[in-house]
Amino acid sequence: MELFIGSLFILFMALSLGLHIFSLPGNWLVLGLLGLWRFIHPEAEGMDTTFFLIAGGLALLGEVLEFGVQVLGAKRYGGSNKGNVGGIIGAIAGAILGAPFFLGLGALVGALAGAYAGCLLLEIGQGRSFDVARHAAKGAFFGKFLGLGIKFGIGVCLVMLGASHIWA
Repeated sequence: MELFIGSLFILFMALSLGLHIFSLPGNWLVLGLLGLWRFIHPEAEGMDTTFFLIAGGLALLGEVLEFGVQVLGAKRYGGSNKGNVGGIIGAIAGAILGAPFFLGLGALVGALAGAYAGCLLLEIGQGRSFDVARHAAKGAFFGKFLGLGIKFGIGVCLVMLGASHIWA
C-alpha cells in the first residue's frame, strides 16, 4: 500500500509540472507536496531541513532564471532596461489575459505574446524605430520561451529529487 501511495504522490508532483503551461507555480506546488509527504511521513529518510533548503532553492532559482533569461534575451537583441520591464509586465499580463482561452493553454501563448508586445511598446515609447524595437521584442519572446523551458527542467529535477526520497 505504501508503494501505491508513494506512486500517487510522485504522479501528483509530475502532473503539477503541467501548471507551467498555464504560467502557474508548478515548482512551488511540487515543493508543497514534498512538505506534505514529510508531514505525513515524519520518518522519511533524507527529507530533513537541508533537503527542503535545496528544494526551495531550486524552486526559487527556477523563478529567477525564468525572468533573468528573458531579460538577457532582450538585452542580447538590443533591448533597453525599460523595454525589459515592459516585457516582464507584458508576460504577466498576457498570461492572465490569455488564461481563459484554449482550455487554459492561452496563458502560455499570452505570456509569450505579452513579453513580445510589452517590450515592443516600451521600446517604441522611448523613441526607438520600429525595426529596432521589433528586434528587441523578439529577444524578449525567445528569452521568455527559454526561461519557461529552464523553469520546467528545474521542476523535473525537483520531482526526481523528491521521488528518490519517497521511494527510498
